[in-house]
Parts: sequence; structure tokens; C-alpha cells
Amino acid sequence: MDTIYYSGIGSRTISDEMYTLCKDVATILADQGWILRSGGADGADSAFEAGCDLIGGKKEIYLPWKGFNGNNSPLFTVSKEAYDYAKKFHPAYSRLAQGASKLIARDTYQVLGGDLKSPSRIVVYCAEKLKTGEVKGGTGQAVRIAEHYNIPTFNILDHSKLNIEEIILLIKGRLKNV
Repeated sequence: MDTIYYSGIGSRTISDEMYTLCKDVATILADQGWILRSGGADGADSAFEAGCDLIGGKKEIYLPWKGFNGNNSPLFTVSKEAYDYAKKFHPAYSRLAQGASKLIARDTYQVLGGDLKSPSRIVVYCAEKLKTGEVKGGTGQAVRIAEHYNIPTFNILDHSKLNIEEIILLIKGRLKNV
């Protein structure tokens, strides 16, 4: 089986139940050799990373700047190309403050990888949606990029009543050739 990169991301504010669910999903996927891509933020990002770390799974944690949120990942350089993606996919990019624009540009790496040419096979996230159906916050940026590149997405929040085995089966069902 080939290497499977997945994006494990979401809202900064999630319930304890959702934190545990994201962590458990990440632990199982890491145990199966999947490589996590995330962003080091509080909430869902931290849950996915914690789950991956429980068994020493492989991960790529992309930060908007060195030391973001106390994370020591060496992946903190944001290129001009990443900013170009941010401008292309964010509906109000020109109104973002400098820190927010770095966070949004960083989201590109979570989906497309460090070279911006090696997309995740799926974006697994935990985030609420707006009344319009759009995903809230920075997670919405990652989902927009994924949708543009026909990368499947899976919102754990939509399936929180299922058990962990059912969630893993649904995630795998969204992939091709796994």
C-alpha cells in the first residue's frame, strides 16, 4: 500500500467529546501508517496531533511562524506561493491582518503538502458550518482548497454519533485505491 497523507484539522474550540474523537481517529490512522498533516492550533489540530503522538506516528505540522502555539515543528516557513493560494481561495483575504494571512496561507500546506504539489488523500476535520453550508474559519479555507482539487473531505462533527470503527470505515470509504 502506498503512503497515505491526510489532513487532520478543525476548529480551535471543540467539545471534550470531539477532542477525544479526533484524537482517537488520529491514533488509529497513525497505527495504520497514515501520515498526519496539521497546523498546531488549539482544539482539533492539537487533538489530531496528540492522537498521532500517542503511538509515535508520522506527522507534518505546518506552522504560520516559528514557535506558534508552543509547537516546535520545523515547518514554519510560508512561501509566496502559499500566500498566492491564500489570496485565490479566501473570500476576504485583503481584509485579513498579517497574522491571520499567515494562518490562512499555512492552511495551504496542510492540504497540498510542503511542496504544494503533493496533496493529502483526504481532509478529515471537525468544524461547524455556517447557515450557507460553508465551513467556518480557517478550516473553511482548507476545505475550499480540497474541494477545488477534488480531494475528499470528512467532517467528524457530522458523524459524532457513530462509534470509532464506523467513522474509520467511512473515512476509508471516501478514498480511492486504499
